[in-house]
Amino acid sequence: MGMMQKQGKMGYDRAIVTFSPDGRLFQVEYAREAIKRAATCTALKFEDGVVLAGLRPCDKLSDDRGSRKVHQLDEHIGAVSAGLVGDTRVLVNNARQQAQVYRISYQEKIDVRSLAEEIGDYKQQHTQYGGLRPMGVSFLVGGVYKDEPMIFETDVGGDIYGWNAQVIGKGRKGGEELLEEKWEEGMSKKQAKELAVEVLSEGETDMNKNTVKMAVITEEDGFRYLDQEECEELL
Repeated sequence: MGMMQKQGKMGYDRAIVTFSPDGRLFQVEYAREAIKRAATCTALKFEDGVVLAGLRPCDKLSDDRGSRKVHQLDEHIGAVSAGLVGDTRVLVNNARQQAQVYRISYQEKIDVRSLAEEIGDYKQQHTQYGGLRPMGVSFLVGGVYKDEPMIFETDVGGDIYGWNAQVIGKGRKGGEELLEEKWEEGMSKKQAKELAVEVLSEGETDMNKNTVKMAVITEEDGFRYLDQEECEELL
Protein backbone atom coordinates (compact mmCIF):
# COMPACT_ATOMS: atom_id res chain seq x y z
CA MET A 1 0.00 0.00 0.00
CA GLY A 2 2.82 2.38 0.92
CA MET A 3 4.62 1.68 -2.37
CA MET A 4 1.43 2.31 -4.35
CA GLN A 5 0.92 5.65 -2.60
CA LYS A 6 4.52 6.65 -3.33
CA GLN A 7 4.21 5.70 -7.00
CA GLY A 8 0.94 7.62 -7.26
CA LYS A 9 2.46 10.73 -5.78
CA MET A 10 5.49 10.58 -8.07
CA GLY A 11 3.12 10.59 -11.01
CA TYR A 12 1.95 14.09 -10.03
CA ASP A 13 5.09 15.82 -8.74
CA ARG A 14 7.32 15.52 -11.80
CA ALA A 15 5.72 18.39 -13.70
CA ILE A 16 4.87 21.77 -12.21
CA VAL A 17 1.77 22.06 -14.42
CA THR A 18 0.14 18.86 -13.13
CA PHE A 19 -2.38 18.93 -10.28
CA SER A 20 -2.84 15.89 -8.07
CA PRO A 21 -6.42 14.52 -7.79
CA ASP A 22 -6.91 16.42 -4.52
CA GLY A 23 -5.87 19.74 -6.09
CA ARG A 24 -2.25 19.98 -4.92
CA LEU A 25 0.86 21.16 -6.74
CA PHE A 26 3.56 19.12 -5.04
CA GLN A 27 6.50 21.08 -6.46
CA VAL A 28 5.13 24.27 -4.90
CA GLU A 29 4.83 22.48 -1.58
CA TYR A 30 8.39 21.20 -1.90
CA ALA A 31 9.58 24.76 -2.50
CA ARG A 32 7.86 25.84 0.72
CA GLU A 33 10.01 23.32 2.57
CA ALA A 34 13.11 25.25 1.48
CA ILE A 35 11.74 28.31 3.29
CA LYS A 36 11.28 26.36 6.52
CA ARG A 37 15.00 25.57 6.55
CA ALA A 38 16.18 29.11 5.76
CA ALA A 39 17.66 31.58 8.23
CA THR A 40 15.04 33.53 10.18
CA CYS A 41 14.01 37.04 9.19
CA THR A 42 11.26 39.39 10.34
CA ALA A 43 9.47 42.66 9.59
CA LEU A 44 7.57 44.85 12.07
CA LYS A 45 5.61 48.07 11.83
CA PHE A 46 6.21 50.79 14.42
CA GLU A 47 4.56 54.18 14.96
CA ASP A 48 5.84 55.78 11.74
CA GLY A 49 7.86 53.15 9.90
CA VAL A 50 9.00 49.59 9.37
CA VAL A 51 11.90 47.54 10.74
CA LEU A 52 13.38 44.76 8.59
CA ALA A 53 15.79 42.27 10.17
CA GLY A 54 17.46 39.01 9.21
CA LEU A 55 20.41 36.81 9.97
CA ARG A 56 23.15 36.25 7.43
CA PRO A 57 25.28 33.13 7.97
CA CYS A 58 28.83 34.26 8.64
CA ASP A 59 32.15 32.65 9.54
CA LYS A 60 35.75 33.76 9.90
CA LEU A 61 36.45 33.72 6.16
CA SER A 62 33.20 35.38 5.04
CA ASP A 63 33.19 38.75 3.29
CA ASP A 64 30.27 40.93 4.41
CA ARG A 65 29.84 42.18 0.85
CA GLY A 66 28.45 38.79 -0.17
CA SER A 67 24.82 37.70 -0.10
CA ARG A 68 22.38 39.95 1.77
CA LYS A 69 19.36 39.17 3.91
CA VAL A 70 18.00 42.72 3.84
CA HIS A 71 17.50 44.32 0.43
CA GLN A 72 16.72 47.87 -0.62
CA LEU A 73 14.17 47.83 -3.46
CA ASP A 74 13.53 51.58 -3.72
CA GLU A 75 14.22 54.65 -1.61
CA HIS A 76 11.12 53.88 0.51
CA ILE A 77 10.79 50.07 0.23
CA GLY A 78 12.91 47.13 1.36
CA ALA A 79 12.60 43.39 1.84
CA VAL A 80 14.00 40.49 3.84
CA SER A 81 14.30 37.07 2.23
CA ALA A 82 14.27 33.43 3.32
CA GLY A 83 15.23 30.77 0.81
CA LEU A 84 17.54 30.16 -2.12
CA VAL A 85 20.10 32.93 -2.62
CA GLY A 86 20.14 32.68 -6.42
CA ASP A 87 16.37 32.98 -6.67
CA THR A 88 16.49 35.88 -4.24
CA ARG A 89 18.97 37.79 -6.38
CA VAL A 90 16.87 37.40 -9.54
CA LEU A 91 13.65 38.52 -7.80
CA VAL A 92 15.30 41.47 -6.05
CA ASN A 93 16.82 42.74 -9.31
CA ASN A 94 13.46 42.38 -11.07
CA ALA A 95 11.67 44.25 -8.26
CA ARG A 96 14.18 47.12 -8.44
CA GLN A 97 13.66 47.38 -12.20
CA GLN A 98 9.88 47.42 -11.81
CA ALA A 99 10.13 50.20 -9.19
CA GLN A 100 12.16 52.31 -11.61
CA VAL A 101 9.85 51.58 -14.55
CA TYR A 102 6.88 52.72 -12.43
CA ARG A 103 8.69 55.92 -11.43
CA ILE A 104 9.53 56.76 -15.05
CA SER A 105 6.05 55.86 -16.32
CA TYR A 106 3.97 57.68 -13.69
CA GLN A 107 6.40 60.28 -12.32
CA GLU A 108 5.92 59.04 -8.78
CA LYS A 109 7.22 56.27 -6.55
CA ILE A 110 5.49 52.89 -6.50
CA ASP A 111 3.32 51.91 -3.54
CA VAL A 112 4.40 48.99 -1.36
CA ARG A 113 1.57 46.63 -2.26
CA SER A 114 2.07 47.09 -6.00
CA LEU A 115 5.75 46.19 -5.75
CA ALA A 116 4.96 43.14 -3.61
CA GLU A 117 2.44 42.08 -6.26
CA GLU A 118 5.10 42.42 -8.97
CA ILE A 119 7.25 39.95 -7.02
CA GLY A 120 4.25 37.66 -6.48
CA ASP A 121 3.32 37.76 -10.18
CA TYR A 122 6.85 36.74 -11.18
CA LYS A 123 6.72 33.82 -8.75
CA GLN A 124 3.27 32.75 -9.91
CA GLN A 125 4.47 32.47 -13.51
CA HIS A 126 6.91 29.80 -12.29
CA THR A 127 4.00 27.63 -11.14
CA GLN A 128 2.20 27.28 -14.48
CA TYR A 129 4.72 26.88 -17.29
CA GLY A 130 6.53 23.70 -18.27
CA GLY A 131 10.31 23.77 -17.96
CA LEU A 132 10.25 26.11 -14.95
CA ARG A 133 10.36 25.35 -11.24
CA PRO A 134 8.91 27.39 -8.35
CA MET A 135 11.15 30.12 -6.97
CA GLY A 136 12.34 28.79 -3.61
CA VAL A 137 12.24 32.04 -1.66
CA SER A 138 9.72 34.05 0.37
CA PHE A 139 9.93 37.78 1.05
CA LEU A 140 8.64 40.19 3.64
CA VAL A 141 8.31 43.44 1.69
CA GLY A 142 8.06 46.54 3.87
CA GLY A 143 7.98 50.27 3.32
CA VAL A 144 6.29 53.57 3.94
CA TYR A 145 3.99 55.09 1.32
CA LYS A 146 2.19 58.39 1.94
CA ASP A 147 3.03 58.21 5.66
CA GLU A 148 1.56 54.70 6.01
CA PRO A 149 3.83 51.79 7.02
CA MET A 150 3.02 48.57 5.13
CA ILE A 151 4.28 44.96 5.18
CA PHE A 152 3.41 42.21 2.70
CA GLU A 153 4.55 38.60 2.56
CA THR A 154 5.05 36.95 -0.84
CA ASP A 155 4.66 33.17 -0.80
CA VAL A 156 6.50 30.81 -3.17
CA GLY A 157 3.26 30.25 -5.08
CA GLY A 158 2.70 33.97 -5.68
CA ASP A 159 0.23 34.62 -2.85
CA ILE A 160 0.33 38.02 -1.12
CA TYR A 161 -0.49 38.51 2.59
CA GLY A 162 -0.61 41.78 4.50
CA TRP A 163 0.82 41.93 8.05
CA ASN A 164 1.50 44.28 10.92
CA ALA A 165 4.41 42.03 11.92
CA GLN A 166 5.60 38.68 10.60
CA VAL A 167 8.52 36.25 10.60
CA ILE A 168 9.65 33.71 8.01
CA GLY A 169 12.32 31.02 8.00
CA LYS A 170 13.06 28.28 10.48
CA GLY A 171 12.11 30.43 13.48
CA ARG A 172 8.61 31.19 12.18
CA LYS A 173 6.59 29.20 14.72
CA GLY A 174 8.25 30.60 17.84
CA GLY A 175 8.63 34.03 16.27
CA GLU A 176 4.92 34.32 15.44
CA GLU A 177 4.01 33.43 19.02
CA LEU A 178 6.39 36.09 20.30
CA LEU A 179 5.01 38.73 17.93
CA GLU A 180 1.44 37.91 18.92
CA GLU A 181 2.43 38.41 22.54
CA LYS A 182 4.61 41.51 22.31
CA TRP A 183 3.88 43.48 19.13
CA GLU A 184 1.69 46.55 19.77
CA GLU A 185 0.27 49.13 17.41
CA GLY A 186 2.09 52.45 17.75
CA MET A 187 5.20 50.97 19.35
CA SER A 188 8.37 53.07 19.12
CA LYS A 189 11.20 52.49 16.69
CA LYS A 190 13.48 51.44 19.56
CA GLN A 191 10.92 48.90 20.80
CA ALA A 192 10.47 47.51 17.29
CA LYS A 193 14.22 47.03 16.78
CA GLU A 194 14.57 45.30 20.14
CA LEU A 195 11.61 43.03 19.41
CA ALA A 196 13.02 42.19 15.97
CA VAL A 197 16.24 40.93 17.57
CA GLU A 198 14.25 38.93 20.10
CA VAL A 199 12.24 37.33 17.29
CA LEU A 200 15.42 36.37 15.41
CA SER A 201 16.72 34.61 18.51
CA GLU A 202 13.71 32.25 18.42
CA GLY A 203 15.19 30.44 15.44
CA GLU A 204 18.89 31.21 15.67
CA THR A 205 21.68 30.89 18.23
CA ASP A 206 24.72 32.40 16.46
CA MET A 207 23.80 36.07 16.72
CA ASN A 208 26.37 38.88 16.71
CA LYS A 209 26.99 42.23 15.05
CA ASN A 210 28.31 40.45 11.95
CA THR A 211 25.32 38.14 11.45
CA VAL A 212 22.41 40.43 12.37
CA LYS A 213 21.37 42.67 9.48
CA MET A 214 18.73 45.34 9.94
CA ALA A 215 17.18 48.32 8.16
CA VAL A 216 14.67 50.96 9.19
CA ILE A 217 12.30 52.74 6.79
CA THR A 218 10.50 55.98 7.61
CA GLU A 219 8.84 58.71 5.53
CA GLU A 220 11.41 61.26 6.68
CA ASP A 221 14.63 59.26 6.19
CA GLY A 222 13.60 56.63 3.66
CA PHE A 223 15.45 53.29 3.68
CA ARG A 224 18.50 53.12 5.97
CA TYR A 225 20.74 50.18 6.88
CA LEU A 226 21.89 49.96 10.50
CA ASP A 227 25.66 49.70 10.85
CA GLN A 228 27.44 47.03 12.90
CA GLU A 229 27.73 49.23 15.99
CA GLU A 230 23.99 49.97 16.00
CA CYS A 231 23.21 46.26 15.66
CA GLU A 232 25.67 45.39 18.45
CA GLU A 233 23.87 47.76 20.84
CA LEU A 234 20.69 45.70 20.39
CA LEU A 235 22.29 42.35 21.22
